[in-house]
Amino acid sequence: MADTMRGVYTNLTEIRRNVFCEVAKIAYEGGDDQAKKLDELPYKIIPGDVATYRESVFLERAIVGERIRLTLGLPLQGVDRPEQLSDGLAEAAKPETYYQPPLINIIKFACNACEDNVYRVTNMCQGCLAHPCREICPKGAITFVDKKAHIDQEKCVHCGQCAKVCPYHAILHKERPCASACGMHAIGSDEHGRAQIDYEKCVSCGQCLINCPFGAIADKSQIFQVIQAINAGDEVIAAVAPAFVGQFGGKGNVGKLREAFHQLGFSGVEEVALGADLCTIQEADDYLNEVPDKLPFMGTSCCPAWSVMAKKEFPKYANCISMALTPMTLTARMIRTQHPNAKIVFVGPCAAKKLEAMRKSIRSEVDFVLTFEEMAGMMEAKQIDYLSLADDNKSDFDVASADGRGFAVAGGVATAVVNAIHRRYPDREVNVANAEGLEDCRKMMKDAVRGKYPGYLLEGMACPGGCVAGAGTLQAINKSAAAVKRYAKRSPHENATENAYRMLIPALAEEGGVDTEVEETFEAQRPVAKE
Repeated sequence: MADTMRGVYTNLTEIRRNVFCEVAKIAYEGGDDQAKKLDELPYKIIPGDVATYRESVFLERAIVGERIRLTLGLPLQGVDRPEQLSDGLAEAAKPETYYQPPLINIIKFACNACEDNVYRVTNMCQGCLAHPCREICPKGAITFVDKKAHIDQEKCVHCGQCAKVCPYHAILHKERPCASACGMHAIGSDEHGRAQIDYEKCVSCGQCLINCPFGAIADKSQIFQVIQAINAGDEVIAAVAPAFVGQFGGKGNVGKLREAFHQLGFSGVEEVALGADLCTIQEADDYLNEVPDKLPFMGTSCCPAWSVMAKKEFPKYANCISMALTPMTLTARMIRTQHPNAKIVFVGPCAAKKLEAMRKSIRSEVDFVLTFEEMAGMMEAKQIDYLSLADDNKSDFDVASADGRGFAVAGGVATAVVNAIHRRYPDREVNVANAEGLEDCRKMMKDAVRGKYPGYLLEGMACPGGCVAGAGTLQAINKSAAAVKRYAKRSPHENATENAYRMLIPALAEEGGVDTEVEETFEAQRPVAKE
């Protein structure tokens, strides 16, 4: 399912960003009255006594209250017992606190209990003479009442033949938006028809939360903990994904980005595209050394949601997914060699990176993960106007290649690896297949397992469009992709350089193996048992 709402500023967008902004304000202000301010926050965000978005102002405030808790990294409370919104704040206020699993959450009383996989006849039905819908139905589920078609849901097997043959397109297939967007088929229904996540399947790609038009799904944030670390005087360094271009306005203004992070209290900022260069070199080496003699094909590793899906659902071919560390982890390790005591914050477009950072093997490298949208909330809290910030329009990170920056767009990872191979072996043929969205990624893996892609390099991206389509982005996907491509061309290095290759050796360490990665990922997503 396409993300039809991306790039459109909706009421839901405003509420979500208001929550990020107000929580950030309270965190920056500090003081002994934080709990009181948080408990009053739903009334500040939803003022008055008349509902604006839903049937009740009390429901609106209750939902905002749950979103505030998720932004604090705290678990949902529900409405079945009296609790203070700020319960658990003391634990959340510790800079080293990780969010409490699960990462992706459904606010049950915000869910519309949408129908899923149901065919309905609309008022466009003309009661035509041919009745092709009735004639083609294999189960006799369609009858005519007052000359209008009617589908018996008890008999319907959801084959969709009726919708295909209706000349007036009067039969619609109704799907729950979050379930339709979930490539892992991890969303079902509870006993009340509300959405429910199977955390044994969920890889935290975040596509459900950006496709739910009711704002019933949200992920946990570490805004509060990052600001606590800043307030404590820690050295806090941001590692920013190249997809930042255009997210806050401007055209890849590195000078503005540095100044924004400085005003937010960060000690420094580095570009994750450097880690992408390191990943490129390692994946090129893996491919050259193992395909096709040892492995029938090789999949890229940088997208954690795709990587975990492939390894979990195709365990016999798990070793065919590159064991190269992701750009986030490699960049963090490079930073830590020079700043051993720093708190390192990955800032990017991806919700799944939060889950990746929860793995025990990654925690020592990446302390926190923020999305671009969460960072925008922090900037609003500090009243930072990004476009008005000082910038000489000449500043650049000057370390990463164009290929490394291109990781942010679908097809960019495979292109980078192929270019790295051709730099060393110009005549080496490298066939590539790529897929966007976990549903298509699964199809690609099935084809590869059947032998359709012998010796191929497979690029998988959980989000349609690549990282620029991650759940934490701020603008339309096509605009982001175009901005990143322009930004990549500005790099003084075309490909991953030999310098990156030399840096690769000290930056690497064993991650614990395929099985460990998958198990740790799902362990970090499972809900904490209630006492």
